[in-house]
Amino acid sequence: MKLEIGNFYVKEVIFGEENSYKDGILTINKKEALDVVFEDEHITEADLVIAKPGDNIRIVPVKEAIEPRCRLDGRSIFPGVTGDLAQCGDGRTHALKNCSVLVVGRHWGGFQDGLIDMSGEGAKYTLFSELNNICLIADTDEEFEKREQQKKNKALRWAGMRLAEHIGNIVKELQPEEVEEYTFEAITKRSDELKDLPSVALVLQPQSQMEEQGYNDLCYGWDCNHMVPTLMSPTEVLDGAMISGSFMPCSSKWSTYDFQNFPMIKRLFKEHGKTINFLGVIMSNLNVALEQKQRSAQFVAQIAKSIGADSAIVAEEGYGNPDADFIATIVALEDAGVKTIGLTNECTGRDGMSQPLVSLDSKANAIVSCGNVSELIELPPMETVLGELEALARDGLSGGWADDELLGPSVRKDGSIIMENNAMFCGDRVTGWSTKRMSEY
Repeated sequence: MKLEIGNFYVKEVIFGEENSYKDGILTINKKEALDVVFEDEHITEADLVIAKPGDNIRIVPVKEAIEPRCRLDGRSIFPGVTGDLAQCGDGRTHALKNCSVLVVGRHWGGFQDGLIDMSGEGAKYTLFSELNNICLIADTDEEFEKREQQKKNKALRWAGMRLAEHIGNIVKELQPEEVEEYTFEAITKRSDELKDLPSVALVLQPQSQMEEQGYNDLCYGWDCNHMVPTLMSPTEVLDGAMISGSFMPCSSKWSTYDFQNFPMIKRLFKEHGKTINFLGVIMSNLNVALEQKQRSAQFVAQIAKSIGADSAIVAEEGYGNPDADFIATIVALEDAGVKTIGLTNECTGRDGMSQPLVSLDSKANAIVSCGNVSELIELPPMETVLGELEALARDGLSGGWADDELLGPSVRKDGSIIMENNAMFCGDRVTGWSTKRMSEY
């Protein structure tokens, strides 16, 4: 499979009469864009606001992030979700870089939503403070979940995907400034020189714990709770096969933007043919019952051995209960003779003294930490809030609270906040963006 991603590097996003892209300036007709949003009758109000790096803006509750893209062959950028089912990972896709569509609740947030500061101390905690964000701020008539802590957010998330494709189509007929090429050869057809290199498989564990449909990550539109581990081309992941869900404390979340740009996949491609033989992605899942966790771990180890993996990298989306899947998979791979490292965050408590993962094993002895979800973050007021700041305290966001006997409320009267890292949108960057490092004292 050969995927080409034609990149257009956005310097500025503005609203104007006609959709266009020229010299790094992306111009969007706001009315036409909102018409795409309102194609869903469940959207009751919506607006678009541009938030760029350095703006004195706080955005909350953020539900999703998507890179605007289009396919030159006319198929949907998210087959099985926003369009007919079709193969991802081959052909040409155009992408608007340095920008994203952020889906933001106008009023109501939930456990899975997060916060972004575009400047100041809070900006360092999330990648999205570095992007030109086209913020879709909207509300729906989905009354059945408005005051639920856990929300599916379907109308808003699907509106974000439609909007990202609408904006991506602005550059469909243009020549990109750069073309990334990712070629994934059939494993059995590779040269002897390539086969002689150490072989590596990437095991991904997207969020899929909810047995009710509508919350979990999707693979070609299929709820990941209903799948067993399967071998995928890494180009499929980069090309829209995976969609982020709506169930995960937010610093642990992998947004759709993360799947589209998965840094660990791109790094493995960079080393492919030089220092390693990249065998592809084993797409696993996260389960509820212990037997399900063990079954998936066995599937992963069997696939890894069958394709000849010498080593593996395992990355989990989440913490707590998913740690059992994460450790079980590492142990199963090690037992199968596959040397394995893990990528995850930790939940070590506000003082950093608790056990980092729910489940541990002596065979899981090479784990890269991407941060502590319980770390306290205190931030000053921001001039502008997109969405509703009270959502952080009121609606059960995973890092916020209405009141605390020691710390008081997450949202203070002057607009300053105190919260756990849990509420920072995609803040732990387990997919490979992380800028955090460990310090010994």
